[in-house]
Amino acid sequence: MCLIGTVAGVAQSDSKHNPFSFNQLGGGSAGTYAAIRLRQLGKSFVVIEKQDRLGGHSNTYFGTATGIPVPYGVMSILNKSVVTVTNQSENVDFATGEPIAIKLITIPNDDPEVRIAIENYKAQLAKCPFLEDESYNLPDPIPEDSLLKLTLYMLKMFSLDVIYGIQHGFLNLPSHDNSVLYRAAEKKLGHDMLYKSRVFSAMRGLSEMDNSSYILAQTPSGQKPIHAKNILIAVSQTIENLMPLSLDRKGREIFAQFTGTYRYSSVIKNIYHIAQSIENRAYGTPYNLPILPGVYSLVNTSVPGLNWVLYGSPTFMRNEEVKKDIVNSVLLIRRPNITVAGPEIVAFRTHSPYELTVPVQAIQGGFYTGAALTAHESHLIWGFTEKLLLKHFV
Repeated sequence: MCLIGTVAGVAQSDSKHNPFSFNQLGGGSAGTYAAIRLRQLGKSFVVIEKQDRLGGHSNTYFGTATGIPVPYGVMSILNKSVVTVTNQSENVDFATGEPIAIKLITIPNDDPEVRIAIENYKAQLAKCPFLEDESYNLPDPIPEDSLLKLTLYMLKMFSLDVIYGIQHGFLNLPSHDNSVLYRAAEKKLGHDMLYKSRVFSAMRGLSEMDNSSYILAQTPSGQKPIHAKNILIAVSQTIENLMPLSLDRKGREIFAQFTGTYRYSSVIKNIYHIAQSIENRAYGTPYNLPILPGVYSLVNTSVPGLNWVLYGSPTFMRNEEVKKDIVNSVLLIRRPNITVAGPEIVAFRTHSPYELTVPVQAIQGGFYTGAALTAHESHLIWGFTEKLLLKHFV
């Protein structure tokens, strides 16, 4: 879950008497959208981004002989006018390497059971109209059914918009290079960006007369003081990310409630040919969900011989541990029609923490009051960011 929020009274700029309007933390999906909109709205700002580029989870591999880009992060964006492309997939239990028989559901299709299932799911969503908003704008009291384990987050992520996208298609760039959006933004933002940088320390809301604050950014060229009137937070709001902002006790208690999963995305070569994808499905688990840590799926890319691998874990794992398990999982699947040469991971990124959640007790206690947070989907993030900027800063 990618989140965006505001903290009143922050500071940016080298001059105490001429602060920036904003100091923004993060240049992923939310951060890039926010920065471009701030530029359009005539606001002054500086963005602190830990990576050497914009785009967050939008990753593209360019090291192919064909020159064709291979995306292995954000794969598509919701667009209600695009025609659906039907995917074919094979299901394998990655604990044994054996195929597992599961009824495949291709949407749209003529199976009446599928149509009934979709309508039943839509009926459940209709009971939670408050989830149609971009943010978590929850009623009080919250319907009990919504508080069942992970139900709230599942309904939010797998929304009516997503169902529409599955039925009618998602937006994919013809070039297969989703990162092109962010490279264009990099050119526009220019010197307003501090790449490979992080917040070292902060002093916020120093006085009632001057509610701005100061951030000391650690950059490749040294420490840079930034004075700004507002902080715009466009990073995952974990306690680790926010502690440098001098959180008080209440702030630490609030943000410490977030927990997330760990997600890793990679491109691998020198494996077997697959029709479209191989999905990890386990025997004996609810809905045949895969046992984690483990591979979620192997998916063909637009370049023959390269496959996209998605891996998940409920706990932190070192990158080398993940890579080793990915290769071992690929080697495990050996059948007469499948040969494996020497699997090699040629691109790898961690997308962690992923899908932040809080306990049911926190939700019941009003954690999401104020509609200050949103879910991990590009169309939700951008819509939410737009509303936030227009509501608070225009």
